[in-house]
Amino acid sequence: MRGRGTGSDCHSPCSGDKPLEIFAGIDVGATSVVMSVRRAGRTIATHEFGQTPEGHQALIKKLTGQVACVVLEATGIYYLDLAVALHRAGLPVAVINPRSFHHFANLKLNTSKTDAIDAALLAEYGECMKPALWQAPDDALMGLRDIGRQINRLTATRTQAKNRLHALRSKSSTLALLIEDETDGIERLDQRIEKLSKAALELINQQPHYKQQLANITCAKGIGQASGIAMLAELSVLPRELKSPQVSRYAGLDVRLCQSGTSVNKPGRLSKAGNAYLRSALYMPALSAVRHDPNAKAFYEALQKRGKKKIQALCAVMRKYLTGVWACLKLGVPFDSSELFSDEHLKNA
Repeated sequence: MRGRGTGSDCHSPCSGDKPLEIFAGIDVGATSVVMSVRRAGRTIATHEFGQTPEGHQALIKKLTGQVACVVLEATGIYYLDLAVALHRAGLPVAVINPRSFHHFANLKLNTSKTDAIDAALLAEYGECMKPALWQAPDDALMGLRDIGRQINRLTATRTQAKNRLHALRSKSSTLALLIEDETDGIERLDQRIEKLSKAALELINQQPHYKQQLANITCAKGIGQASGIAMLAELSVLPRELKSPQVSRYAGLDVRLCQSGTSVNKPGRLSKAGNAYLRSALYMPALSAVRHDPNAKAFYEALQKRGKKKIQALCAVMRKYLTGVWACLKLGVPFDSSELFSDEHLKNA
């Protein structure tokens, strides 16, 4: 952990009636978090901590009892666990929309971008804008997310085991003991997945609101109970004010372009710098949708006619489906693919 103090030229009255209030901004990364502490219009210290439970506790210890607001961006996949830890420690946390922070940085004419600079700007945002405090998702939703992720991991392990079993059965010289052992392992995984799925449903059914949300999501062709639980588990913990493109970035389904002058012009690729559990939950439903949902199928085929590869077109359907699922959660309406895809695709199908 390191610390350093830096100056600031912000002496605006936005710090309010308590000039000695302390504001903290935290820039969250994959391996570390950088915290900037600000008081009376000046940055007084910057600290770096590991992106681990131990690092989070060290950060909390540094802040406990002396901060008016801790500001984080609702971006990436790493902010949530830290925000929950801060909230449970009794600290005032504000999780802000990344677009709001982007506009604030532009307003400050900020041209440099480092973790420390972003953390300092987040602290200044808290001092000047006084954002509303964030409420952590309830324990049931956090538990549902953890169960959903465990189901995802076990499902991936089961797929690997089934592939191994297929390879063993393809050889006539394979010992029966090995085939029996692999079969027993798959049956055990089936039992564990079924047990966790029941536990997830019990959590959902305890709250009529969650039960209705799952029903709305599973109205989509291709989204069954298991996929619906996984999506609900991952999306329910996100701030509702996020826009669909921001949720796509959270899932790593946004496209990154690589273009520079005339010498570099690579095709766009998925960033994949996001929630792998959510992408996994969307893959099979999208694959089913392009076969059984007329709107998704027409959109998928139209993209291929324009020169897109099958996987690129499928990922575009995944993004569309994610937008539809997010609308289900925000608006409380059943999934409707006709709201996601243009009628032009059906006409030209």
